[in-house]
Parts: sequence; structure tokens; C-alpha cells
Amino acid sequence: MPPAKHPAMITGIQILNTGSNVTGDARKNYDEEDSHQTLSPMSFARMKSGIFRISATLLVLAATAWAQSPDAGQALSYEQQGRWAEATQAWRQVVKQNPKDAIAFANLGLVLSKQEKYPEAVTAYKKALALRPQLPGLQLNLGLAEFKQGNFQSAVAPLQAVLSKDPGNMQARTLLGLSYYGDHRFAKAADNLQLAVKSGSDHPELLQMLAQSCMWAKRYQCSLDTIHQMLEKDPNSAPAHIMIGQALDGLGHEKEAIAEFQTAAKISPREPNVHFAIGYLYWKAYDYDKARPEFEAEIANDPHNSQAMAYLGDLELKTNHEKTAELWLKKATEQSSPNRLAFIDLASIYTNQKRYPEAAKLLERAIALDPKVSDLHYQLARIYQTMGDRAKAANEFAMVRSLRKSDDEDLAHKMAPIAPVHP
Repeated sequence: MPPAKHPAMITGIQILNTGSNVTGDARKNYDEEDSHQTLSPMSFARMKSGIFRISATLLVLAATAWAQSPDAGQALSYEQQGRWAEATQAWRQVVKQNPKDAIAFANLGLVLSKQEKYPEAVTAYKKALALRPQLPGLQLNLGLAEFKQGNFQSAVAPLQAVLSKDPGNMQARTLLGLSYYGDHRFAKAADNLQLAVKSGSDHPELLQMLAQSCMWAKRYQCSLDTIHQMLEKDPNSAPAHIMIGQALDGLGHEKEAIAEFQTAAKISPREPNVHFAIGYLYWKAYDYDKARPEFEAEIANDPHNSQAMAYLGDLELKTNHEKTAELWLKKATEQSSPNRLAFIDLASIYTNQKRYPEAAKLLERAIALDPKVSDLHYQLARIYQTMGDRAKAANEFAMVRSLRKSDDEDLAHKMAPIAPVHP
């Protein structure tokens, strides 16, 4: 199947404070509080979005109402009452009076996080880390705050720091896997999510993300094994059958893949992109008569599905129904997320109709989606030639030579003989 759009993780972490009772040397102690985070991934690999919960620990870094800083005691009192805005102001006063108080900065970050003021929370956590790098729980809280903002690259380092000292911390491990997933580093996501799942974190949506990570990392057997776990939990899971179909397609078993997609369609006829998947595999096998109704069914389910429109238009073009093809391709290019194939095919139609300026604009848009396809630059150069625009044609031909030279050099490098090693 054509490559899916990479996911953009939407996080919805809700941190619940239970408060803390401070006794003794609270500057060396902390209370743990359990919280639940709801992580809602956007639609990935043309599948329905899911919501799952993981259990995470947010560490409340306690600060006692020590004599020299009465505002700290007031700040903690506000925290216990859930009066976050007042607690924030109180902690700001504490850090103003004691700019080297790491725990006060950590607590400031905590109350800011509870108000979803994550950029400010990150700043406070980093100040605390600069003062006391070994403060327990601080790296995990920082990773959570970065993760909540969708700053997946930034979340990785603090979560790795947690795991370097405590490899068995599955809360950090799960968040690290999800951060790699959100950052599109699917091999690393799979490595970490596998460990999380083996430890017992087997929520269906977490299994689904592991299966997808394995698939995008081309670890098809891992993906299939994980999907079978999903099916053990829910034999009628349409997403599971869709992912089995994707994995089988990746392994080159197209007929078996079609059967899995058809099973998913029977379970859930309106499942997003399941009809597209069936149509695409028929299209790839040149069985256009079977592909056509599947693309049409997908568009009936989702009138804005640009991929289904593009492939339906391409199918009509290949079967010499140019007018119908033009209608579908034009509609595909007008969608908010157009498919590159629609621009290329519609440009071909306009070129045949000698509508060269329109064809050139379409190819420019196709190139903008993938600038490294030398054939597109060549087609655009030829159109510019026909239009009499020599300068633009020369630029495109130069780009063609550059891209093809790069391809040749890459191939030459791959095929270079290994020099013998002489004793």
C-alpha cells in the first residue's frame, strides 16, 4: 500500500494531585502520586483514532514550611486545596526569595503543569535540574511536560535519563516509546513499546501503536505477533484485521491481505480507508473492475478522501475514460490534503489537451510534495520548452541532471567492490 502519513501525536495528559503531608526533613523527601494520562493519537495508517490510558507517576516534590520561608508552607497549603493559581503565585514568591531552591522550582513546575502551562513548567523544571540534577522524579516530570506539549524530541532526553538509572521504570519506558512514535522514529518506538507491553502494559491502543511501529519499521513479523495479541482481546477488531492486511501486503501476500481487509470491511463497513485498501490492492494488480467499486465505497464513506479520488481518477484514465478521470482528479486536487498522483495524472491530461500553463502549475505542486523525483522535473522542463520558457526549462533540466547524477553516484557507491585486505 502507499506509505501512510506519519502520525502527529496529540497528547492529553491529565495530572491529578493528591496533595502531600510534609513531616520531618521534607527537603530530602517526596510523595508519589498516581495519575492517569489520556493519550489520543491522530488517525494513522488510515485507521480510526484510538484513546488509551497508561498509568504514570508524577512526583510531588515536597517543600516544608521551613522557618526561613513561610511562603513555602502557604504554597503547599494551596496545593493541598487544589488552588493552583494561588499556589503558583506563592511558589513564585518562594523562588524569588530563594533563587537557589531547587525543590521550590520543582514544585512551581508541578503546579504550572496542573494548569497545563507546560512551557513555563518546563522552564521551572530545568532551573530545578540545574540546581540539583539528582533530585528524584524531576526528569520524569520534565519528560511528561515536554510530552504533553508534543515536544517529542525534547521529551526523549529526560526520559532516557530516568531509564539510565532505573531501566525497569515502565512508566518512563512507555512514555519514551510513545515519544519516539510521535517523533516518527518507529524502530526505537517499537523497541521501547515492546518492553512496555511485555511488562504488562497491554492496553489495546498501546498494542495498536506497537503493531504500527513495527510495521513502519518493516518488522512485519513483530507487527503480526502484536496484532494477534489484539485479536485475542477482541476477535472482531477491524483495526487489527486492517493491520494484518498491511503486514501481509508488506510481506508480498496480496491475496491474503485483501482477505483481511475484506474481513475488516464486513465487521465495520464504514471503517476509514478499509475500502481504499482493498481497492488499492486490486488497482496494483491491474484488476480495475474490482478496484473501482471499492474506491467509490470509500468516497461514499468519506467524501473528502483525496487518495480514493486520486486512485479512482487514475483508474479511469488507465481505462480510457478521460472525462471521468479529469473530474475525479480535479476534485482530488481541491481537497485539503491532496495526493501527488492526482496532480501528475491531471497534468498529463492537460498536456494532451495542450493546456500547458495549467499542466505546469500542477507539476509544480506535485514537485513541491516531493522535490527529488527527477521524472517530474523532466516533464516540467519539457512543458516549459513547449511554452517557450527557455530559462525555466534549463533550470528544470539542470535539476534532472543533478538528481540523476546523485542517483548514479549512490548506486555506484552501493556497487563498489570491497578492497581486499592484505596481510
